[in-house]
Amino acid sequence: MMNRVTIVGAGLVGETTAQILAEAELCRELVLIDIREDAPQGVALDVMQTSSFFHFDTRVTGSNEPSAMAGSDLIIVTAGVPRKPGMSRSDVLDVNLKVIDGIIDNALEYAPDAMILMVTNPVDVLTYRAWQRSGWPRHRVFGQAGVLDASRMASFIAMETGFSSLDITTIVLGGHGDTMVPLPRFCTINGIPVRQFIDEDKLQAIIERTRNGGAEILSLRKTSSAYDAPAAAVATMVDAIANNRRRILPTVALLDGEYSEKDLAMGVPCVLSEQGVESIVELELNDEEWTSFRVSAQSVRQDIDRIE
Repeated sequence: MMNRVTIVGAGLVGETTAQILAEAELCRELVLIDIREDAPQGVALDVMQTSSFFHFDTRVTGSNEPSAMAGSDLIIVTAGVPRKPGMSRSDVLDVNLKVIDGIIDNALEYAPDAMILMVTNPVDVLTYRAWQRSGWPRHRVFGQAGVLDASRMASFIAMETGFSSLDITTIVLGGHGDTMVPLPRFCTINGIPVRQFIDEDKLQAIIERTRNGGAEILSLRKTSSAYDAPAAAVATMVDAIANNRRRILPTVALLDGEYSEKDLAMGVPCVLSEQGVESIVELELNDEEWTSFRVSAQSVRQDIDRIE
């Protein structure tokens, strides 16, 4: 259990993340920060009032002051402008870049020893920016993307096969967007390769649906993007860190030679522990997978070039 976790952004993703973290008692104190007057205080009070139902003692508070993040072990960033139907994650880059710069400056002042878990889109680029602006070691700055994408792929496989999602393992690399790289060769159902149960046409349809998983929900909801699954994905990463589980989870990490890439942040399998990103796992990709990975890397790099 960590002492203090701060969530910057008390919107739907931030609120749902707070509820899950509190229920799981992954920290002793949970702080929500938002620029909207009284909004984080209201969310915190609402979450606290579920404590007797879910039997947790985590103290949840809200504030409009950045100084409330002082002493945080982990800062989760969900603040920013969400995309609207028809928009790509890159379309919100310019606006969210300014938001993230301010948050990182506050972290440097009030919580210089924290780790940062970026959720705001475009998450690959903004994770890179957080690392660049903070100057912190790369193991302390990382982003959420692949955990969510892999979960979406697993759910689609479960829907297609009728098998329990508990037995399905998936892996997704690359940028968190249209060029993400789901890897069916590494997907299994209780250790059995997924291709034994799904023919190639249906498997390719699942891959494409995974790439557009967020857009599909956005088009259906119309008034908001996804928040339940993203919050659960964040909580999974926080659990691995808080409990030093050393879980291998697809994470947006800063690459320094891994996968033949350098000075780039994108989704790769990482060992998550109390250190944050303890190490990066390099998979042996085939030619087709390498090609897709490089296309994805180039797409992320183009957005990074826009901010430098």
